[in-house]
Amino acid sequence: MFIDCIIPAYNEEKTVGDVIDVVKKVDCIRDIIVVNDGSNDNTSLIAKSKGVKVVDNKKNMGKGAAIKIGLENSDADVILLLDADLIGLKPNHILDLLNPVLSNEADMSVGIFSSGRLATDLAQFVAPNLSGQRALKRFVLDTMDNMDITKYGVEVALTKHVQRMQFKVKNVEMKDMTHIMKEEKLGFVRGFKARLKMYYDILKCLRT
Repeated sequence: MFIDCIIPAYNEEKTVGDVIDVVKKVDCIRDIIVVNDGSNDNTSLIAKSKGVKVVDNKKNMGKGAAIKIGLENSDADVILLLDADLIGLKPNHILDLLNPVLSNEADMSVGIFSSGRLATDLAQFVAPNLSGQRALKRFVLDTMDNMDITKYGVEVALTKHVQRMQFKVKNVEMKDMTHIMKEEKLGFVRGFKARLKMYYDILKCLRT
């Protein structure tokens, strides 16, 4: 059974290298695929310097499309999805995500932050379906239609798909983890606008 990790990344030069370094420490993961989704910073260069596979999108296509492109570049049986802006990621977090899927306890596991930062812990407590940290059997993604047009609503669309198909899901606690919030990356005004766009994509997926 092969396991590949797909990391969608858009302007994540500050953190993508650290995320890759942690994933490389997990021996059971065969390949790491970073999908550089039209970044205009050094995300692609940093990922390539780590010796992993990098797929460069010429323009920003959204997270759903990035995941689909990553899947098209993998033939693994199990897919690990990680965000590129994680802080505090450890190999044990990855193994905790993978174990329910590898043991057939779940078709998909969802990582939920805890003991990281109040803002991100609270957001995932209120809406755990928005977590981007997941391990999945490949058929979960292969049976999903229109993933490429979900943009930042991909996690909601994926959760609805799993519920509709009655796949087994397990939430996994990821202690002492968080991520960089959009307002921190872009400044308050640009970050707030980016957050509104993300919520718009999510609401569209909720209505479909």
